[in-house]
Amino acid sequence: MKNVYFLSDAHLGSWAIPHQRMQERRLVRFLDSIKEKAAAVYLLGDMFDFWYEYKYVVPKGYTRFLGKLSELTDLGVEVHYFTGNHDIWSYGYLEKECGVILHKKPLTTEIYGRVFFLAHGDGLGDPNKSFKLMRWLFHNKVCQWALSSLHPRWGMWMGQTWAKHSRMKRPDGQEPPYMGEDREHLILYTKQYMQLHPNVDCYIYGHRHIDVDLQLPSQQRGKKPRVIILGDWISHFSYVVFDGEHLLMSQYIEGESKV
Repeated sequence: MKNVYFLSDAHLGSWAIPHQRMQERRLVRFLDSIKEKAAAVYLLGDMFDFWYEYKYVVPKGYTRFLGKLSELTDLGVEVHYFTGNHDIWSYGYLEKECGVILHKKPLTTEIYGRVFFLAHGDGLGDPNKSFKLMRWLFHNKVCQWALSSLHPRWGMWMGQTWAKHSRMKRPDGQEPPYMGEDREHLILYTKQYMQLHPNVDCYIYGHRHIDVDLQLPSQQRGKKPRVIILGDWISHFSYVVFDGEHLLMSQYIEGESKV
């Protein structure tokens, strides 16, 4: 039985990350190290800092990463790509050229007999009105058409500038630390969701750039669903691996990772 891997939030190409090329190469080396052991890889969003597909143009760069995705799918590995709030604007290139399976909404799926709820996490439980407005604008078809009408030189510049500002408006460009079960939006959302969906065994999210792994008490006797927030591939280099029995959170350290 081969492994299933979960990771998110590389933000490749970010103007706020000084080690962009090293970061992409490290991600590619990790994917190369698991290609013979993987049945599936789930990329839970924001793998790019800004990804926008025009009809005849896609963003410059990322050739190592895109090539590795194509190699994985050519080998028969299922690669599931979830759009996040930085890479919403995917219109077929990744599926046609790289062979990935694209998800634009949360997914409930069974893997090796266990039920997983998988999502990037943006918009789930977050009451911030300005973020909700921004998210609505990003998903709005008219706004997407307006951006598509711009020359890619200006459209990509606008997107990259927004993405950099989004990161640098925080102290040191870092996410707020873990706020606890009673304040963390994704955990609060999970607690509500699991009341109506007691069959889910594990919830896995990206988006928050913090690594969290905890169990929540369930109304279903003896069941304690796990909630995992994946961290990122900027500073954590963290991922989750499922071998059909054990679900482990790990960190990719060059030359040391075994799973």
